[in-house]
Parts: sequence; C-alpha cells; structure tokens
Amino acid sequence: MIFQNKSAVRSMLLGAAAVLATSLSLSAQDFAGKTVEWTIPFGVGGGTDVWARFFAPQLTENLPGKPTVVVLNVPGGGSITGANQFAQRASDDGLSILGTSASTQYPAILGDPRVRYDYADWTAVLASPTGGVVYIDPKYGVTGPADIEKLRAEEIRFASQGATALEMPVLLAFKMMGLNIKPVFGMESRGAGRLAFERGEAGIDFQTSSAYLGSVKPLIDAGKAVPLFALGVVDAQGNVSRDPSFPDLPTFVEFYEQATGAKPEGQAFEAWKALMLAGFSLQKMVVLPKDAPAEVIAAYGDAARAIVEAPDFRARAGEELGDYEQLVGADADAALKKALTLDPAIRDFLTNWLSEDYNVRM
Repeated sequence: MIFQNKSAVRSMLLGAAAVLATSLSLSAQDFAGKTVEWTIPFGVGGGTDVWARFFAPQLTENLPGKPTVVVLNVPGGGSITGANQFAQRASDDGLSILGTSASTQYPAILGDPRVRYDYADWTAVLASPTGGVVYIDPKYGVTGPADIEKLRAEEIRFASQGATALEMPVLLAFKMMGLNIKPVFGMESRGAGRLAFERGEAGIDFQTSSAYLGSVKPLIDAGKAVPLFALGVVDAQGNVSRDPSFPDLPTFVEFYEQATGAKPEGQAFEAWKALMLAGFSLQKMVVLPKDAPAEVIAAYGDAARAIVEAPDFRARAGEELGDYEQLVGADADAALKKALTLDPAIRDFLTNWLSEDYNVRM
C-alpha cells in the first residue's frame, strides 16, 4: 500500500504516539523509595486513626513502587489544626495525603472562622462510610428507650472534641430527646473521649464503628458499658435503616420513637439527617491536592480500587471498620462534592442551635 499524503500519515502517527504516551504516563507513576506522609488530624486511638492504620499498609502494597506510608497524627481544633496544616504545607507530588472525617467536613460547610482549608482544593480518591454507637455507664441503670425518664433525670457528662466536630449529630440527638447531657469540649480525638469514659470522667460516650468494634465492644462484654443505639444509615432520600455493622441495635430514630411515642420530625430532624449524610455516609476520606498530576491521582484511585476489590477485603474490613461499601476514584470525589452541599435553611438552623446552646458563632 502506498500512502499519497505523507503529512497525513505523519499526523496520524504523532497522534497515536501522543495517546500512547498519555496512557503510559498514567500508569508509569513510581513511588519507589519514597515516603508518603498521611496526615490524620486527630490523636491516636480514635476511629479515624484506626481507619488510617488499617489502610496504610495496604496503600504501601498497592501504590506503584510500594512507598512507605507513614501516619502523622496532628490533633487539635476537632481536626481543624491538622487540616489547616495540610492545606498550607502539602506537596502536590502524591507524597502528601490527608485523612478527613466529619469533624473536618462540618466546620467547613458551616463556615467556621478557624477553617483555612477548602474542599474545592482537594480531590478525594477513597471515601469510607461509617456508623457509630452511643453507650452509657451501667451505673445509671439505663438499658434502653423505656428508661428515658431515668436518663432525663440525670446530668451526664460527655467528652467531646467540639461543638462542630464529629459528635454534632449525637449532640443534636441528645437535644431532640430532651436529655441533660453536658459536653466537655476539647478532646483531641474520640479515642480521648473514650478514655475519659473509661476513667469515669464521662458517663455517656459515642464512638464510630471502627473504634467501637476494636475498643468499646470489650467494655460491653465486660459489663462496663451499655449500648443505647446506633446512629443508623441515612440514604439520599432521607430514609434511616439499621446499620449493617450493628443489626441488633436500634437506630436513633427507632430509639426516639420507642422513648417518646412519636416519630422525630421538624427542622431538628431534617438537620440531623443532613449531618448524617455529610459526615457519616461519606465519613472518612483520603484526599490529595487537586493540583496533583493526573497520573498521581490515577495511581491512588487504582490503589484504592485494588484494595477494596481484594477477595478478603470485606471480611477484614468488617472486623475492624464495619460492614460498609467503599467508594473509590472519581466516584468518591463526586459523592464528596454532593454531600457537602448544605441547604441554607438547615445551615441557619444549625448555626442558631450552636450559638444558643454552646455560644459558638459562625
């Protein structure tokens, strides 16, 4: 075959070479000999720390070149300190990643003046839903919703990271049920809150699924704590179902209905569901600076996909993190952007509540 148009052939070959080069560049990222610094803006022992230490060695195994992935705990400000630090210092070469949580999301969407980061500057490559369980000291003699009056008669301390932190839907749930719960703010992590409970400094506590399974279940088994309810799972339509990790525990909605004889409703309940969607349906995420090269983002997305598609992942994750579907790559990033869109009326309700009850102003 004789080509009559040499320039056309040349253009065709150059185009094919460009496509091949792009394809190779997306798969040729190599982190061999490198160290990835994974900022976790919480102290050691909380749910996000447990989650990160579960995934870190698997990222090492699945990222090209098998880099060392080091978890760097930077507690403070209910995760704001560490997230601010990441926003200011993170490199865009794939060697800096951040683990976010509801305590990172809530202040951002509510306009907390301490926040110096913007989710629009980040790309999510892995999103892990989670749940959580509220439990109480057995000394109160409370075992379920039938004991709601016993609960209301007590002033009970609750060790919390902050009013706009992970515990927001839990604090709102307490308010909706008319409980006299006194939060003590300033914990470095939910792990620190759990330790306060174990020392008897707090009478009621809440932990996300990973920390509950690893650190609280032994307390339950030893009779040192009594589970009250799991938060439950909220879907995009606002339906609340039982948490697959805790199928035998009532959801907050079930607990509320049994305790009060009525279904939760009104602005408070709508705000509670919005908080659950923004902070628990996509609770913990791995994000990178959005300016990271495409091949870096692709490498992390591929690594995350390889991790969650491993045949034994569901079983291993179920034991340590809970039984939840993970989102990876572009799916994780798209879901994050949607979840962080808050209705203005709900935002107004939440900011008014925080101002009135906790003197927190946005």
